Amino acid sequence: MKYPTILAIESSCDETSASVIQNGKILSNIIATQQVHQQWGGVVPELASREHQKNIVPVVDASLKQSKVQFSDLDAIAVTKGPGLLGSLLVGTTFAKGLSLALRVPLIAVNHMEAHVLAHFIEEPYPSFPFLCLTVSGGHTQIVLVEDYLQMKVIGQTQDDAVGEAFDKTAKLLGLPYPGGMLIDRLAQKGNPEAFQFPQVAVPNYDFSFSGIKTAILYFLQKNTSQNPNFVQENLADICASVQHTFVKMLISKLKRAAKELQIREIAIAGGVSANSELRKTVIQTGEKYNWNVYIPDLQYCTDNAAMVAIAAHYKYLAGLFADSTFSPDASLAIGQE
Repeated sequence: MKYPTILAIESSCDETSASVIQNGKILSNIIATQQVHQQWGGVVPELASREHQKNIVPVVDASLKQSKVQFSDLDAIAVTKGPGLLGSLLVGTTFAKGLSLALRVPLIAVNHMEAHVLAHFIEEPYPSFPFLCLTVSGGHTQIVLVEDYLQMKVIGQTQDDAVGEAFDKTAKLLGLPYPGGMLIDRLAQKGNPEAFQFPQVAVPNYDFSFSGIKTAILYFLQKNTSQNPNFVQENLADICASVQHTFVKMLISKLKRAAKELQIREIAIAGGVSANSELRKTVIQTGEKYNWNVYIPDLQYCTDNAAMVAIAAHYKYLAGLFADSTFSPDASLAIGQE
């Protein structure tokens, strides 16, 4: 069977990315990160859409040049269909549709969250089926049962806020600039994770809840700063370490439960928060304790990127799963949906 050459485009939030995959191998993965949102403390959807419009042509051009692939070499165009910001998705899907029609090659619509899971097949070692994937990002917190490349089922998810959002909102409360999650990670490495205790909400099954702990952190800061206006500055590293430790403990406890009850030892993490050093370290340590085979993507494949879209498109191409050019992006697309 001839393996395809595919150009993949990712524009679900605030990264514009393009990647070329050939014979199942990633040849390029170009990412343009938007800096315009920092002054607002979070992603502004309209500004994100405009930045995608500016970036998409040069990013695609750079990806093709790096991979030494011509438009005439392409067998298909792949693009993120959702979930994500609707305006951002529209930029990517419209561009991909036009390119597909112009080149007369098939179009492949990719689920963003499924792409995060399949990022584990970009580089060896690959997980064996079935495996559990803890998929954690700014918009999602899920435990996914992965039975095959294109067969996935969400068995647990957040009932309110995603852990990535909880990290960023906590950073904002602490006066840290956006994106704050990685700053909490950096500061936490200098702090004591046991310095402060935060309550964890009990949620049934394999689900999560982070809204309650965000409120608890808010009240904790209000109480202590009212007594000492310099409390945050004097205890910043310890606060960050304690918050991060609590978030990671919440994630790992549900992952351990799912692995035990389903008797699965193949364990993976994915998504932007899988770049968190404490989460990566804790998953490895837990894996050693429970005899798991642990899989963690390279950092460049954790955050939003087109390489993960490309590898997902590779398997969809082999399965003959092509999209009609009339499809619409879906901001709330769930795993298992087309």
